[in-house]
Order: sequence, then structure tokens, then C-alpha cells
Amino acid sequence: TGYYGDGLNAIIVFAACFLPDSSRTDYNYVMENLFLYVISTLELMVAEDYMIVYLNGATPRRRMPGLGWMKKCYQMIDRRLRKNLKSFIIVHPSWFIRTILAVTRPFISSKFSSKIQYVNTLAELREMIPMEYVHIPDSIIKYDGEKCIKRRMR
Repeated sequence: TGYYGDGLNAIIVFAACFLPDSSRTDYNYVMENLFLYVISTLELMVAEDYMIVYLNGATPRRRMPGLGWMKKCYQMIDRRLRKNLKSFIIVHPSWFIRTILAVTRPFISSKFSSKIQYVNTLAELREMIPMEYVHIPDSIIKYDGEKCIKRRMR
């Protein structure tokens, strides 16, 4: 978590690589409680505008949240939290994430859809938000470096 702007608006960083493996027997229970924790934390932190940075890189498919879970999250988020969200930035978007968002677009409000932004590298993210208060996990930094090397080789 970090802040930006004069009003100390929150930047919420969510790293998908730390989500539980979907093969766990208690996966649904863990994800349900994780969601409730995230929402209660957001409600405490967010008084003004905020943004979410979703770090998708270095996340194996089995740790990606399912479509049903994401839909439930969206529906349960308080209107005030949805309204105060200024942008939802997805860093290192995979084909899977892009497809899910394309499929769900008709069921999501156009206002929310317009807040979604894709960012392919951490350098692009640095151009959008102040990074001095944002913690990026080492696995994401390594993934970003490897991805940049692969791009240069092409």
C-alpha cells in the first residue's frame, strides 16, 4: 500500500502470485475470508479516491482467482468504494486475464470498465504512479526483468 497526490490517496497493491493454490481442499473458504479481509481493509483505508495495482506477473494459472470469485467481489464491493476507485491497473496482464475481462465486460458497468488499464512493464507503471511508497515483491521484479530481456531479444 502507498499513497499519491496531495490528499494522500491510497494505492492498494495486490500481488496475485501470493494467492493460495486452487488445489487446496479449503480453497473456497480461504478465498472467501481473503476477500472479506481485503474489503474490510479497503473500507478502513479508503476515505477518498484510490487506485488498485494488480500485479499479475509471476502468477501460475492455478493461483489465478476464478471468474466466479471476481464477479462476487465486484458485486459485494460497496458503491462508495466502486465510485472512489480512480483506476484499476493490471501489471503484466496475461492472455487469460484479458480474456476474462473481455468476456465479463457486458456484465460490468461501463464506468468501472473505463477504469481498467493494462501495463506491460514496471517502467510503464513508474510513468503512471509514484513508486516511492509502493512495494513490488522481488518475484515480480525478476519476472519483469526476464520479460524485458525476452522483448529485446525479439
